[in-house]
Amino acid sequence: MYKVAKASEYLAITGIGIRDIKIAKKGWVFPGQSCAIIEVSPVNYTFQVQAMSAEKLPFVLPAVFTIGPRVDDEESLLKYAKLIAPHDKHSDHVTELVQGIIEGETRVLAASMTMEQIFKGTKEFKQEVFEKVQLELNQFGLIIYNANVKQLVDVPGHEYFSYLGQKTQMEAANQAKIDVAEAKMKGEVGAKLRQGQTLQNAAKIDAETKVISTQRQGQGRKEEIKVKTEVTVYENEREAEVAKANAELAKKKAAWSKEAQVAEVEAAKAVALRDAELQGEVEKMNGMTRTQKLKAEFLSKASVEYETKVQEANWDLYKKQKAAEAALFEKEKEAEAKKAMAEAEFYARQQAADGELYAKQKEAEGLMAVAQAQGQYLRTLLGAVGGNYAAVRDYLMITGGMFQDIARLNAQAVQGMQPKISVWNNGSDGSEGAAAGGSAMKEVAGIYRMLPPLFKTVHEQTGMLPPSWMGSLPDSTNPPNN
Repeated sequence: MYKVAKASEYLAITGIGIRDIKIAKKGWVFPGQSCAIIEVSPVNYTFQVQAMSAEKLPFVLPAVFTIGPRVDDEESLLKYAKLIAPHDKHSDHVTELVQGIIEGETRVLAASMTMEQIFKGTKEFKQEVFEKVQLELNQFGLIIYNANVKQLVDVPGHEYFSYLGQKTQMEAANQAKIDVAEAKMKGEVGAKLRQGQTLQNAAKIDAETKVISTQRQGQGRKEEIKVKTEVTVYENEREAEVAKANAELAKKKAAWSKEAQVAEVEAAKAVALRDAELQGEVEKMNGMTRTQKLKAEFLSKASVEYETKVQEANWDLYKKQKAAEAALFEKEKEAEAKKAMAEAEFYARQQAADGELYAKQKEAEGLMAVAQAQGQYLRTLLGAVGGNYAAVRDYLMITGGMFQDIARLNAQAVQGMQPKISVWNNGSDGSEGAAAGGSAMKEVAGIYRMLPPLFKTVHEQTGMLPPSWMGSLPDSTNPPNN
């Protein structure tokens, strides 16, 4: 029988002459063979996936997946024909299979992310779920044609997203109240400022006339002092440039290291400074909000009197300030010139120190090279004599002249010595020895004969005499008769 499948169908033929399963759009079905029609159109699966974030906050993720067999891959069609096609695509078996895969991968992924990451990165979250689910569906020959993840929904009893919406509404309402209060404050302050502005302008014009006259006189003196100071600074700069040129090489070597360290310090200080500035601005704004209302009430009455006194005080202050600025400018230029001279001297000293350090390093490297050469020489000698340390030691003593030095030192040690040799004769001869050979007092007599020369030697070497009860030595001026 010849069978033809529809556009959304395939034929799965098994039986005689077919090793596994034959997938085709049309073909002959012979006796002993079985043919099943496989529907390959995709199906929509709608789920309410319950998951929990990394903060252990439960939520519901509504999702719709369009899933069907992969028709462009014959191996995937075979898997689908074996595992899924025997069941109805709308049956509970297939639905539970797909739902289990989607819920499992969604819950695992959600558990590794915070609620904020899931809410703000819905697109990335959907893509990761899509990829992980597709990996599991590949083993069934299925493919996801479309995946639609809807907005997250609160689980009953856990109204996280509801509270988040209420928080946003309250923040907007509070900000609107703040804007209205600021606009009202600006209107009240502006009205009070306009009333006092007329009186302020009149007093300001009179004060400016006096200030301009004093400024003319101060500028003349300031220019004269400035010219003298610049001449002195120019001369000092020329001298500093000569010294600086000599130390330029050392300066360039140290510049990079210095700049890197300064940049790190400046960055750290800038962060701390900016943090302090922001903290100060916050405190300043809080104080300004509290004080602006009170200031507006008293500003009108006090502004005229205040401006008059301020202008008179500014008149005196300006004269003193200009004189102080002129003196300060002169001292600053002198300090800059001294600083330039000090820096040039510092770089010159640093260059000399670097040169001395380099010489010490080269001397140490030379000593190290000599030590390494001597070590290599000893290893060569040791290898030549087959590892005999005694032979190497004797060779080095011979080549180093150590034996000659030892002989010379021994000769110098005994040079000038006058040894004294005493010969004693106790009067014994062979006949007397023979006569006393059998006597029991022979040994005692020998000991007594040995005592006189022993006492004599001790006396000559140490100056000590034997005790009187043992005897006395003969006078050294009268030698004994032997």
